[in-house]
Amino acid sequence: MVVWDRSSLNDEQIEAVSEPESVFLVACPGSGKTRTLTYKVASELEKLDSHRKFVAAITYTHRAADEIEERIAAMGVDTSQLWIGTIHSFCLEWILKPYGIYHPELEHGFRIMDSHDTETALTELCAAQSRPSITYFDCDYYFTDSGIRFGCRDAAKLPNVRRVLQDHFEAMRAAGQIDFEHILKYAYELIRDIPAISEVLSKVFTFIAVDEYQDTKQIQYSILGSIIKAAGGSCRTLIVGDPNQAIFTSLGGYAISLKDFRSIVGIPVKPLALSRNYRSSERIIEYFGRFNVHGTTIVSASDEATYPSQVTFDDQTTRKNLEIEIARLIRYNVQDLGIAPDEICVVAPWWVHLAHLTRNLVALMPEFEFDGPGLVPFSRDIDNFWFKLAKLALTEASPRMFVRRLRWAGDILNDLDMAGIDTSRITRRSLLRESNSIDPPENEGLDYLRSYYRTLFARLDIDYSQYKTLQDHYNAFFASSQARISRLVAEGAPYVTDVAMFRRVFRPRSGITVSTIHGIKGAEFDTVIAFALLDGMVPHFSDHDQLDGAKKLMYVIGSRARKNLHLIAERGRTKKGNWPDYDTSVPLKALKFAYDR
Repeated sequence: MVVWDRSSLNDEQIEAVSEPESVFLVACPGSGKTRTLTYKVASELEKLDSHRKFVAAITYTHRAADEIEERIAAMGVDTSQLWIGTIHSFCLEWILKPYGIYHPELEHGFRIMDSHDTETALTELCAAQSRPSITYFDCDYYFTDSGIRFGCRDAAKLPNVRRVLQDHFEAMRAAGQIDFEHILKYAYELIRDIPAISEVLSKVFTFIAVDEYQDTKQIQYSILGSIIKAAGGSCRTLIVGDPNQAIFTSLGGYAISLKDFRSIVGIPVKPLALSRNYRSSERIIEYFGRFNVHGTTIVSASDEATYPSQVTFDDQTTRKNLEIEIARLIRYNVQDLGIAPDEICVVAPWWVHLAHLTRNLVALMPEFEFDGPGLVPFSRDIDNFWFKLAKLALTEASPRMFVRRLRWAGDILNDLDMAGIDTSRITRRSLLRESNSIDPPENEGLDYLRSYYRTLFARLDIDYSQYKTLQDHYNAFFASSQARISRLVAEGAPYVTDVAMFRRVFRPRSGITVSTIHGIKGAEFDTVIAFALLDGMVPHFSDHDQLDGAKKLMYVIGSRARKNLHLIAERGRTKKGNWPDYDTSVPLKALKFAYDR
């Protein structure tokens, strides 16, 4: 039985875990959201009275799923009847795989399209368009239950975007391929057109938890809501998130209201809140609280509440001197403030800002390690089968990693099954045993992975070249990885080819983190250094809600910091054409705050 005391959960958390009805939980930053969700899921698992019943937990990322499952297992709770993963994985496993044959576009089978192949195909189609020119980045889209929505906000470009996506979708259908957005589309259409699917799943799941609800898409609410509603009260839910951190609106995510959520699920839902921040000092909370769009309550409860935090804002440093200034701030935090390097994060709005900067910081500060996009030596395509398998190849077989690696092995077996391979003779544990026994002699990272893959599949007696999905993913993984490595070597980083650099990708962070604002959601650091805080970047110029969008991004940046926060809106970032240089993001420029020098 799951038990807790005052040292495990506070009053608000206990109420959320103990509540017998469904719960709509608004959680401020640092309030123990993941802990509460973990205890709630563990508690629901303990209530199961049949081996045919399951608890589901829908997470935004695979990493979050790994963390929550590991925490539950560490509590001594059996996770064999827990299904945990992203909404895309849920739709694949529980809807498309068993019921896809009833959809006219899936009845002959389907293959998941690798994102590298998607980018390549869209880039070629974009190049063939007449003016105005468009790129792959203009072609973002997502589905709602009423049709397609385009990420591109430029009305002049939209006709070309529509043509490109129409041609792309037709090519996908002809090849029997689907991408991740179509996983949701087809799952929704199956649920909508065949009510029996919701009825069956409503008898399988007694409880469905949804993490980061503010990043959930409307079509995802419809899919899960249909299952919960069909149960007539026998399947309950907890959805948890923070509407102030809804920064994925351009991808379709939005913070649903309690009223609308109740309407979708058709059962009583109790509103609750987690208001105690255990992460940040009072000064940090005071700062990011200035960007609190939804007026949620945030109370300082950290052991470091009275820490004399430094909050600085610099709008004088030029782009030319940016890396020197960031290096100075890093050294100041380490040498003068006693902050550990792996508790420092450098953050910017876009990946394009980070790769070159990361490599320059490595050159400027050889005494420190960095974890950032400019140092990832191979294609980090989380949807690619061979990327998933690389996680097993490049991580150590240790007790600390066992639960996580066992979960990864399960993902590998699911993908093999999806590719049409009989995996009935392979278990997760036997796959791990085979993987753990392989130690290729190659020192070059890509050669090491080729040798590992070849050896593993020989031992499994599987010829992956005979399966188109696996072969397509293999070619895409190594083509994109080689292109990435060639570029890094040409830019002065020859060391990236070494297998030791490959292993660093999946290690717990060991150096200064370099990431985007979106990439650090859910993370926390003693010190956060943010740059490029400029209008048109915070938020992106295409964001339809500029002011609130900027506030939410500033809220996310500030709420990642425990002790110190350094903000930079550098001068000299130019725009195309004759437009003036980028200026400071509007809400940051307007904010009156007693910054430290």
